[in-house]
Amino acid sequence: MAKKEFKAESKRLLDMMINSIYTQKEIFLRELISNASDAIDKIYYRALTDDALTFDKDNYYIKVAADKDARTLTISDTGIGMTKDELEQHLGTIAKSGSLAFKKENELKDGHDIIGQFGVGFYAAFMVADVVTVVSKALGSEEAYKWESAGADGYTIEQCEKDSVGTDIILKIKENTEDDSYDEFLENYRLKAIIKKYSDFIRYPIKMDETVNKPKEDSDNEFEEVQEEQTVNSMVPIWRKNKNELTDEDYETFYSEKHYGFDKPLTHVHISVDGAVRYNAILFIPENMPFDYYSKEYEKGLELYSNGVLIMNKCADLLPDHFSFVKGMVDSEDLSLNISREMLQHDRQLKLIAKNINKKIKSELQSLLKNDREKYESFYQSFGRQLKFGVYNEFGAHKDVLKDLLLFYSSKEKKLVSLDEYVSRMPEDQKYIYYASGDSYERIEKLPQTEMVADKGYEILYFTEDIDEFAIKMLTTYKEKEFKSVSSGDLGIDTEEDQKQSEEEENKYKDLFEEMKSILSGKVNNVKVSKRLKSHPVCLAADGEVTIEMEKILNAMPDNQNVKAEKVLEINPNHEVFKTLQDAFEQDKDKLSLYTNLLYNQALLIEGLPIQDPVEFTNNICKVMV
Repeated sequence: MAKKEFKAESKRLLDMMINSIYTQKEIFLRELISNASDAIDKIYYRALTDDALTFDKDNYYIKVAADKDARTLTISDTGIGMTKDELEQHLGTIAKSGSLAFKKENELKDGHDIIGQFGVGFYAAFMVADVVTVVSKALGSEEAYKWESAGADGYTIEQCEKDSVGTDIILKIKENTEDDSYDEFLENYRLKAIIKKYSDFIRYPIKMDETVNKPKEDSDNEFEEVQEEQTVNSMVPIWRKNKNELTDEDYETFYSEKHYGFDKPLTHVHISVDGAVRYNAILFIPENMPFDYYSKEYEKGLELYSNGVLIMNKCADLLPDHFSFVKGMVDSEDLSLNISREMLQHDRQLKLIAKNINKKIKSELQSLLKNDREKYESFYQSFGRQLKFGVYNEFGAHKDVLKDLLLFYSSKEKKLVSLDEYVSRMPEDQKYIYYASGDSYERIEKLPQTEMVADKGYEILYFTEDIDEFAIKMLTTYKEKEFKSVSSGDLGIDTEEDQKQSEEEENKYKDLFEEMKSILSGKVNNVKVSKRLKSHPVCLAADGEVTIEMEKILNAMPDNQNVKAEKVLEINPNHEVFKTLQDAFEQDKDKLSLYTNLLYNQALLIEGLPIQDPVEFTNNICKVMV
């Protein structure tokens, strides 16, 4: 029997198929099972057009069997089989796909799409096998043929015996090496895991023999090991079922089986689209944040299936970063895959699916916010930070998508509120959305800077996360209302009379403030009368875009660039301390210096900023006490 050369002409091409195209050896089983499924599909399609042929689904299946002693793995199907010529054409010519040719010839339109496109999947078998043998009997043929190859040197074809229509692929599994263990592909538990991972939703049963313990006949206490054929795969994926047939428990079970998380999903979205791009998707919003969510190890992405066959475990392109917490899967027949079916060609179809998924996630979150506030707030406690980061990230490219999903603690409501809720109850005379930043709600509540805004009856949003102010600075406005920090130089509250009084006081105490500014040279940009303080003697405000809270955050980062806010020391002229300052200015400049530094350090402490010289500060307190 003469050996034939591969028609692809080059050993190098087959070597590339075996060693370069696929990143994981286990992929070979996915490819061979997909080919087997295609072979059964072809009989199904023939039955639709040939009245003499009936298709009883119970008679069609795929069988996977390992023989450890012989080191063989056999993948059998009851599909359409191949003639001698087809073995020659489809297995003797690398990258010639019989499924693709069948698809073109028959113009499949009934939704029973055939998986194979490139004709290279079969050769993945050589990643794990020294010798590959194919025994096939074609539908309507009396003869069966055996194709065999040990790799790039070529192949042989000869007539053989086979009782039934279909194909058996027998792999002679390689011996272990120092770097690779091939024994795993002879272990039933490992084969089952690979099938469940990649081929769980192949539409035909994938069967394996399992060793099970059963009671012996005529004995209640003794058991014997017997071989029992079991179906490994689920076959009908949940996403192809009618939504009306499914319960919340069904979705939760799927979430658990797919190991999307150890929690229960907070909610789910089931999508079925039959338009320019056909796809099904099930998306889950988790209840709890994964332990590694804010670490480099966390990978975003949805499982991606093509016709029920897993292509990618984590397709990052389907999710924007701000929705990276979403779990789930997408299955489409219309994706353009690369030659190994492991990666996508980045094309219009993928972008359309991603765009639609993005809208669906936002819509689901808005629905949750509106209809189940408790659930939404539970979600927000885990992932609100990510939404805020999404507003700030990419120079605010996604801020309009996310702004209605943000929540902040309210000084009036004493709970989380949305920006829409805040704006809807703003008094007519209120120009700005006011916010205050600090380490905790309790600390913000005591800030001197909040006094005037609170006295006006205006609501204040409390920012306690480091991303809050950066996100709001990127948002700039909401419903044409500008955001304003209670620590900013101009609060936009003063009446003309207030402004006039303030100017008079500035002029009246100009010399005192100039002296204090000189004492604090390099520490503050200015010292002036405060329009915001009522009961407190002093506070720090900021001019410019960088607030004091932002300064703290930026300087706590590893690449500290020593960013400084333009600080202003504000003095309350109605506080009794102010009279002491005036007396010191007129009678004792040393005391003025002492009091000025004490007030400045007091303002730093209120803001949670470090005192530059704690020893000097304690000594100054002792001087006042003495």
